[in-house]
Amino acid sequence: MDGVKIMKVIASDMDGTLLTPAQEVTAENKAAILEAQSKGVEVVIATGRSYEEARYVLDKAGIECPIICANGAEVRSKEGIVLEANPLSDQEAREAAALLLQNGVYFEVYTNKGTYTNDEDKAVTIIADIIFSANPEIPMEKVMKGAKQRVEAGLVHKVEDYEDLFEHSEYKIYKLLGFSFDRKALGAAHDQVGALVGLEVTSSGRENIEITSRHAQKGIALEAFVKGMGYSLEETMAIGDNFNDASMLRIAGKSVAMGNAAEEIKAMCDEITGTNEESGVSKAIRAVL
Repeated sequence: MDGVKIMKVIASDMDGTLLTPAQEVTAENKAAILEAQSKGVEVVIATGRSYEEARYVLDKAGIECPIICANGAEVRSKEGIVLEANPLSDQEAREAAALLLQNGVYFEVYTNKGTYTNDEDKAVTIIADIIFSANPEIPMEKVMKGAKQRVEAGLVHKVEDYEDLFEHSEYKIYKLLGFSFDRKALGAAHDQVGALVGLEVTSSGRENIEITSRHAQKGIALEAFVKGMGYSLEETMAIGDNFNDASMLRIAGKSVAMGNAAEEIKAMCDEITGTNEESGVSKAIRAVL
């Protein structure tokens, strides 16, 4: 076993990584995670999703583990206890929201009390369009069913005005997630929001931008989690596919890109595993067990 690093922590992204295009955890991925956990390896999910949306999928798969949510804006224990939170200030959220609106970019607001939309129809259709454009082989009716599930299962809530969230202190604003098929508008919003001090702007797909506090990044959250467990980053493996994974892939002792990852992500990683349709996460995990 010379040359093989012993991993104590394995961090995996969800969409495009752990999940198939149909938003499911394969039997192979589940088995590999359970095997790692049985051998004392700490498996943590690091996702751009809210806790509720991440937990919904993991519960269906029968997987229990800590979750780094909203790109690191919140960290929860296996039991769902909030361990860390790095929200946007109300002013930062307002300024970013204004720039998204100015560029005609639809967005949702992720909070400590769930995800909110001001347009339920768009919440369904834009997600469906994005999933279908990336995975045209999946029947549109199946895509629509999955997209509607977000609303029907109460994973996305309706609010008339986002100001209702920004002005009430019980809501901690974790992330603004903007969607648009207009690349020019999305690029302009990306650049303008990125110029604001204290904000981090990244992406988990060609049609979106994700806005969090500069302190809310997967890499920052993963480093704190690993050290809190008494381990080192050298003993940590991170698996991902897109730009919002870059911060954790850079710092992990072993970085693994999915076979379906963006080329820039593949170039920065130590290894490339199979695609999300090929249970690439299970292959990466088994290689270090």
